[in-house]
Amino acid sequence: MYLTLIALPLIGGIISGLLGRKIGKEGSQIITCTGIIISCILAITAYYEVGFNGSSVNMIAIKWFESETISINWGIQIDSLTVSMLLAVLIVSVSVHTYSIEYMREDPHSQRFFSYLSLFTFFMLILVTGDNLILIFIGWEGVGVCSYLLISFWYRRIEANKASIKAFIMNRIGDWGFSIGLYILYSVYGNWDYSTIFALTPIINENLIAIISICLLIAGMGKSAQLPLQTWLADAMEGPTPVSALIHAATMVTAGVYLLLRASPLLEYSSTGLMIITIVGGLTAFFGATTALVQNDIKRLIAYSTCSQLGYLFIAVGCSNYSTSIFHLVNHAFFKALLFLSAGGVLHALNDEQDMRKMGGLVNLLPFTYTNILIGSLSLMALPFLTGYYSKDIIIETAFGQFIFMGTLAYWLGTITAILTAAYSFRIIYLTFLSEPKGPRINYESPLHENLFFFTYPLIPLAFASIIFGYLFKDLFIGLGTSFWANSLFVHPNNMSFVESEFHNISIIKLAPLIGSIFGAIFAYMLPGPKAYQLIPSIIRFNIFRPFNMLHNRYWFDNIYNGLFLYPVLYSGYISSKILDRGIIEYLGPYGISNSFYSYSKILSRFDTGYIPYYALIFIISLISLIWISDIKLLLLFFFLLVLL
Repeated sequence: MYLTLIALPLIGGIISGLLGRKIGKEGSQIITCTGIIISCILAITAYYEVGFNGSSVNMIAIKWFESETISINWGIQIDSLTVSMLLAVLIVSVSVHTYSIEYMREDPHSQRFFSYLSLFTFFMLILVTGDNLILIFIGWEGVGVCSYLLISFWYRRIEANKASIKAFIMNRIGDWGFSIGLYILYSVYGNWDYSTIFALTPIINENLIAIISICLLIAGMGKSAQLPLQTWLADAMEGPTPVSALIHAATMVTAGVYLLLRASPLLEYSSTGLMIITIVGGLTAFFGATTALVQNDIKRLIAYSTCSQLGYLFIAVGCSNYSTSIFHLVNHAFFKALLFLSAGGVLHALNDEQDMRKMGGLVNLLPFTYTNILIGSLSLMALPFLTGYYSKDIIIETAFGQFIFMGTLAYWLGTITAILTAAYSFRIIYLTFLSEPKGPRINYESPLHENLFFFTYPLIPLAFASIIFGYLFKDLFIGLGTSFWANSLFVHPNNMSFVESEFHNISIIKLAPLIGSIFGAIFAYMLPGPKAYQLIPSIIRFNIFRPFNMLHNRYWFDNIYNGLFLYPVLYSGYISSKILDRGIIEYLGPYGISNSFYSYSKILSRFDTGYIPYYALIFIISLISLIWISDIKLLLLFFFLLVLL
């Protein structure tokens, strides 16, 4: 069952990619969607067997390679953490695949698109189910390549090509950290298997563990778009909307968090690593929320919301609250996929208009889409009795429950982020649906595609999960005394703070994020649109540093990277090309050698005049030169030959 679960997306992707012209659009859609649906059903079955019955599975599919002291097997590990990830990945993937049937109907290359989607899911399954870090690295690189192909799917658009290259390069920085971490792990542990690494960690030097933890953090920062490697996430919106939903909800950006969750028995023995993870997560959550406030592109706003929510996941990991982190990851996958796919319906209905300032008045024209975005936004705001409420607020509470400076800092950053999240979430609802119509008339007169089957029904399971999943599974995931996680997650006794956060935090500390979220939503309602965010520069006026401009320009991260890295590299490449490649190397290399032969042969050709005295002179000079450069033996041989003649 488990091998079939992994293999079906691969088979569908290969058939759709290589035989797309033979089977056609409908055949490609049927094969890929059927494979993903069957895999999802098997994943739900695996969740019941492993999660509820506690029957984890470890198997070796094939022996991969052996060399001296190292042996790597293609092994599969199915435990509680794995099945939780499988549930989120495959449910979202099924919704995205079926939604794409209608969304990509008019695209002439839909076979290639569905092939990429299935391969994307397959590599994520490899990453999740592997029983050693080498298999994680294979899935890690696979999702990176597939994200590049999907972001640049409309390759005739220059912005799509630039966005895909940017995502690929930023992820290569994270891959560099992962690679260094793998080298250090092998030098310290002599193996890459989970069981070996986690068993030996308590007796390893803490400084080495801290270095390995930082390397894994760099890897997670690249994949999960954490500061300062977050710049690719918003630009990835150049791809089709189903791609954005798959990347942001369940595959690419969750890979970094999964790596840290899987490495929890390693991270627990590095207080330095946990502290840095907490700082990175808190700053990223605040950055994403403040940047999302001033975005007018609906897809970019939701993208920065993803960046902010991933910061919460890193805060939970840094606070050793791994169960809440994976719980919020699964919850976030459902309502974020719902938001992206619903936003895709809005774009499709308004002729691909993405600027919220040119929307409005859609509440009566797109009631089903409005309901879905309302559910997703309220769950993102973590209002009570919705899915997001049962995980996000607990992350903030447990950060304060550590009673240390880093935990308190993470608490206040998380609380401020929750307030800002409510503001921009309600801003989406107001500007898109509740405000006066502001777009061109043709957008409202064109037929709105809400009655199409594949634009509506794939969103229903996501909507229900965004409402009830958190309530139904909160005790299983994060309940006191739950045995669901067994040995898949590890928390050192010195780092446990769940009980303190539950019973020692005062009520105002627990209610502050909720109260702040309500006031944030009211503030966004009272001052809708850009007016709500023009108060800041009017209160604080500087000639150079203006907060509104800083947020609108995304803290100038792109400008800083261009000034510090991109332009110097391009200039050094220009100098290298002009002076070295096309200068010294060419002059001393093939071009110089061929040119010298041509020049010298041209000089020698002047002696070929046909005049016999010239030939005699050349012969005499050559003979004297030969005698001069030769030793006495050659000279005696020459005279001996003359005597014989």
